[in-house]
Order: sequence, then structure tokens, then C-alpha cells
Amino acid sequence: MRSVILGFLVGWSGWLPVAAQPFAFAEATIDGLQARMAAGTLTARELTAAYLARIENVDKAGPKLNAIIELNPDALVIADRLDAERKMGCVRGPLHGIPVLIKDNIATADKMDTTAGSLALVGLKPPRDAYLVTRLRLAGAVLLGKANLSEWANFRGERSVSGWSGRGGQTRNPYVLDRNPSGSSSGSAVAVSANLCVVAIGTETNGSIISPSMVCGVVGFKPTVGLVSRSGVIPIAATFDTAGPIARTVRDAALVLAALAGVDERDAVTRNLPADLPGKLALPLPAGALKGARVGVIRNPSARRDSDAGMAVGLDVLRAAGAEIIDVGELPGPASAGAARIDVMLYEMKAGINAYLAELGPAASMQSLADVIKFNDERWAQEQPLFGQQYFTRSQAKGPLTEPAYLDARDKCWRVARGEGIDALMDTHRLDALVGGGAGVAAMAGYPSVIVPFGMGSPLPTGFLFYGRAWSEVKLLALAADFEARTRARREPTFLPSAETK
Repeated sequence: MRSVILGFLVGWSGWLPVAAQPFAFAEATIDGLQARMAAGTLTARELTAAYLARIENVDKAGPKLNAIIELNPDALVIADRLDAERKMGCVRGPLHGIPVLIKDNIATADKMDTTAGSLALVGLKPPRDAYLVTRLRLAGAVLLGKANLSEWANFRGERSVSGWSGRGGQTRNPYVLDRNPSGSSSGSAVAVSANLCVVAIGTETNGSIISPSMVCGVVGFKPTVGLVSRSGVIPIAATFDTAGPIARTVRDAALVLAALAGVDERDAVTRNLPADLPGKLALPLPAGALKGARVGVIRNPSARRDSDAGMAVGLDVLRAAGAEIIDVGELPGPASAGAARIDVMLYEMKAGINAYLAELGPAASMQSLADVIKFNDERWAQEQPLFGQQYFTRSQAKGPLTEPAYLDARDKCWRVARGEGIDALMDTHRLDALVGGGAGVAAMAGYPSVIVPFGMGSPLPTGFLFYGRAWSEVKLLALAADFEARTRARREPTFLPSAETK
């Protein structure tokens, strides 16, 4: 998204970037907050109320980030209930009393809407919580509200505007307000970065956790497809879709990931989850994980010079930590599968959205993707003022998931990204992780990746990406935590109106 477009959307409100009022829980971590609640110096209600006030002062007023699409009217009630449990000696785990925001394509069967940012879904209540929401509730999280997003997770139309939805409007990058917050988990990343919540949940099909986390200066973790259930998450493509945590520290991301992980009978791919993995995710991250690690570097010949320079600095950090750096050259094949990936998404989106809407019941006004397309065309000014719905119409034209064209496209994606890509390189060079080359190949493979803040670019934050083979979450988290400990690059945003004013 070009700055001039976002600048037009943001407009001029007269607000100036004066120093923000101190926030008592700025950069708070899950462990630190739990220690205070255990000591009796903090309650979940006090914490929740503080974040609600922060949202009012920073998201709705002040710089007006517009990261939150809806607040949970029951947030304080939930916090009170969890405080009562704690007083009785019942603490559910690390997330007990922790305020969490979730992306607005994740279903909740409560007073909040679930819309993927689309006006077409306002008022259409899902029959149950998404399974990941059930797990968050069981873990004791306080659902603070829903985060804004790129409408329909950024796969409605070509030339879409990241962070914009018909229902929620434009989310703004907290570092420079007229710059791209990236997407589609824009609101989730912005909210974590601006200290509007402790942690948030995003979703990714092709970079939608990693990319906004990078430019918003936070940690984003995209897990192996199957670690987190997708049931109740408005879909794009079952082959690639997953949810994952966005946090300010790797440790917090790991704790949330441990709470989310689990087998769900309504999402068959979760049956592949190794039984011991959720427990391992909750363990303390070991120090010094980079020492002796074999890290493969993917070279990207089309990378910008500043990206190459940043990569070089990151590799120096890895070497200083004792990692062995192996240059594995270019990653063969992923570029050749770009059209196949789009085909998979187009085929699976129609099937997935139709299945999701069917669960809303026969009385729901939206029964199919065709209904949504018609709705958008009839409300052009509200839903299509900036871009259209070409992906929707192309998806609607696709046939069933038994067509050879679909099956061939899916097989090509897996073959290129897995067997001939990540797995081949890691086997050949005996690697613990890969860096460089972008998040796209890990997304196409359905494999895990994690982005860690790595200083300031020009003018937005940059990040350093680790990725690897399926179910390597524990290894990647450990490597990322060691990198984080050595760089300490996370910086709070200062809400500059534009890059030219700094």
C-alpha cells in the first residue's frame, strides 16, 4: 500500500505527536504480570480496566490507531470471575487473568460479532466459539475484544489496502501513522506494539502474522498447520491457514502457543499434532540455544540492498552467539509455484466460506460466497471504495475440490515448498533452522516461522525471521529467544504522524 493512499485515508485530525502519557503496564510480560497477581498487588480486573483505558486513550483518541474493531462488554465480568478463582486458590495457568485480543475472523459465541471486517457478516452469530477461543477461555485469558484486520484476511480483491476493512476502517501503524501496518493481522500486531493488550491472536495464510509483526516491531509466530485448530476461524485455504500468537517477547508467544495447541475433532489436521509438543512449548526457553546451532542462509538475489545489509548484521549476531552459518544459496522452486498457490487459495476459499456460512443456520442472510459477492456489489460505497473483489469472483467460478487442477496445484505447492524445498535443504545440510528468503515458503509448506524485532529500518521496524521443518516450534522458539536476548531491539512506538516529521 502506497504511503500517499494511506495518508489520504488517515487525513489530518489536528493531533500532534506529543509524548504519550505513561502507561503502568507498558511492555508488561505474562510472567511479570503473573508474579504481581500472585503477590496480591494486582488483580485481573485492575489490569483489564487499565488496558480498556489505554485503548480509549490511544486507539480511539490520541493517535487513533483504530486497531480495535470491537470491545468485549463482558471483559470486566470475566476478569472478576478469574479474580474470584484466584482467591479460592485456583490458577488455571500462565494466561490466568491476562487480557488478550483476537482477530475479528475468529468466532466467539458471545456478545461480540465475528465479521472478518465485512459488513456482510455483522449480526450473524456463530453457533459456538472457535476451538482456539475455547482453549483461551479454559486457560484463563480475558477476551478483551476483537482486532481490526485487512477485510476477509486480505484475499477479497486485487490491490487491497492492508489494515482496511469495511466494518473497521483503516488501522494505522503505531510508529508512523501514515505508513502501512501490513496485513492481514494488522490490528493484532498494532495493538500488541502499542501496548493495547498483553498478547493477541492473528491468523496467517501467506505472511499475515509475520509481515505485520515485522513492521510493527513485535514477535509473530506462525505455527505448523495443525498445531492450532482452525474450526470457527473464517477461512481462506485449509492447506495453508493457521492461527498464531503475536507478542512483545518470544517467551510470551511460547506461552500463548502452548495454550492454543491441541487436538480438535472438528479440524482433522490437528490429529497430526505430536502428543508431547504442547507440554514442551510451556517449558522455560533454554538459554544459549544458538551456540552450536546450524543455521542455513537462503540468498535472495532480488533483495534490496538495505535488506542484505540487515541480514549481514543478523548473521553476525548468530556467529557471535556460536551458531554455524551455512550458505545454502537460493531456495529452488517456490517462485515457480506462485500460480499454484493462488489456485489452491481460490478453490479452497469458496468451499471454506460456504461451509462456515452454512453453520450460521438457514435464517442467516449470508448463505454462500455468492451472497457475499452480491452484498458487496449492492453496497459499493461502503465495501468497495478502495479496491474490488476479484479474488472472490474468481473463487466463485472454481469447481469442486475433486478437480484435477486443484489437486495438482496443491501437490505442487507441497512438493516445491516441502520435499524439494525446506526439507531437502535441512536434510542435506543437517540444519536446525533457516533464515532469509522470506516467510512465503514456510507458509506454502505449512511449516513454522517466527519473526523477532531487529532494530529500526527507514522508518519502520525490521525483523529477523527463523523458519524450519514441521513441528520444530520448540527449536525455533529457543533460537529466536537467544537472538532476542542478544539484540534487545524492541522499541515502543512513538506515533509519528509521518516519516517526514521525525
